[in-house]
Amino acid sequence: MTRGKEPGTGSRDRTVLSRRHAPDQTGGAAGTNRERGSGTVLAAGLALVVMMAMALMLLLAQSAVLASRAASAADLAALAAADALRGLAAGEPCTVAAEVAARHGAALVGCTEGAGQIVEVRTELVERTVFGAAHGRSRAGPPP
Repeated sequence: MTRGKEPGTGSRDRTVLSRRHAPDQTGGAAGTNRERGSGTVLAAGLALVVMMAMALMLLLAQSAVLASRAASAADLAALAAADALRGLAAGEPCTVAAEVAARHGAALVGCTEGAGQIVEVRTELVERTVFGAAHGRSRAGPPP
């Protein structure tokens, strides 16, 4: 039995295969080996940008929540102080405002009694964020 020459096993085919895997004239391997791994670096950079954006959004959301809490504490403290000023509740207006603010996690920064039984209260939350403390300001008085 004689063996015939099978296609793809000749010396010409080996030369083509060896040229395909040989280094090119520029010193690098043939093809796009210079860009090998660039997709991984791009994906890692994109993931880092997304994580930084999410962290910034979480910090801003936390600041918004704390600002809302400070405003609520100021509103409640001003209402309580106005009630005390009008004689509807017992105690000094600013003392009552400080107690109400403390129950809501805030410190009373300022309390002024104005004309017409109007009270203005300024609060600051005890809890702080990276951007600083949250402040609230409110006025209350008798109904119109």
